[in-house]
Amino acid sequence: MHLQDTYDIVIIGAGPIGLTCGIEAQKRGHSYIILEKGVLVNSLYNFPEQMTFFSTSNLLEIGEVPFISHTDKPTRKEALEYYRRVQESWDLNTKLYTEVTSMTPKDHGYHITTNKGDTFAKSVIVCTGFYDTPRSLDIPGENLPKVTHFYDSPHPYIGQKLVVIGAANSACDVALETYYKGADVTMVIRASEIYPKTKYWIKPNIENRIKEGAIKAYFNSEVIQIKEDTVVLKTPEGVIEIANDFVLAMIGYMPDYSLFEALGLPVSDDKNKTPIHNEKTLETPLKNVYVAGVINAGLQTSKLFIENTREHATIIMQDIDTKL
Repeated sequence: MHLQDTYDIVIIGAGPIGLTCGIEAQKRGHSYIILEKGVLVNSLYNFPEQMTFFSTSNLLEIGEVPFISHTDKPTRKEALEYYRRVQESWDLNTKLYTEVTSMTPKDHGYHITTNKGDTFAKSVIVCTGFYDTPRSLDIPGENLPKVTHFYDSPHPYIGQKLVVIGAANSACDVALETYYKGADVTMVIRASEIYPKTKYWIKPNIENRIKEGAIKAYFNSEVIQIKEDTVVLKTPEGVIEIANDFVLAMIGYMPDYSLFEALGLPVSDDKNKTPIHNEKTLETPLKNVYVAGVINAGLQTSKLFIENTREHATIIMQDIDTKL
């Protein structure tokens, strides 16, 4: 599939909300293409292989395609299969492994440059999610090969001394799963307790493992340096150094602000760094350029989810319809 010269709408990001925008564009007879730098629903693909959603399957449905899961809380594997079926059912015009690198105004629309060629769009929708852009630790040693911000499987950590940084859902999930598979797990937590909003079926389990000493935990502490065979911690008792084989920094993710800059999308100058947009139409200060999905909350990544942003596609298309 090649990029044609012109589309009514270019959608950047093939996550659930990007697919929903494509479906709405298709329903209304607009020419469109969904451009995705990675795989279909790339953010979900980067989730841990055994991850279970907090949402029920019906809250993740899009495009009137039923999502049937084996339990109340669907798994990553089920979600990947579901959104593949959505793509197939609607035969959406999607081009994967196509990274958008710049966007410039041209002839009442936008010239869009990608690694697979250029195209022109009258309107643009940016819905790139945040899960594939991890927050940085900003400490010496963060770039060592033993450090990762993404977790897939417990297998590489069997019998290894593992430090898990963080205290929310991802960190607790990782600590428990790797512990049960034979890792020697230490958690390093800035706060004085496990994050209070951790999934209700996980929180008691991780607290009990810490209480009994099966999983070691340093509260009110932080990693200040990572070395080849050790990790340096700042704790209430002072600076200590512990033996270590791997570090999993499960400290959260954020929108891809470098992409926003490349596209010319302005963000707020407050602590939330929200993409500036009209809350009623979701249009940005760039005419006919919209933002949709979880990126609309900026760094408040626990505010918006698939289930409460599915309506963004309809809101945007209604505004586009008044202009095309």
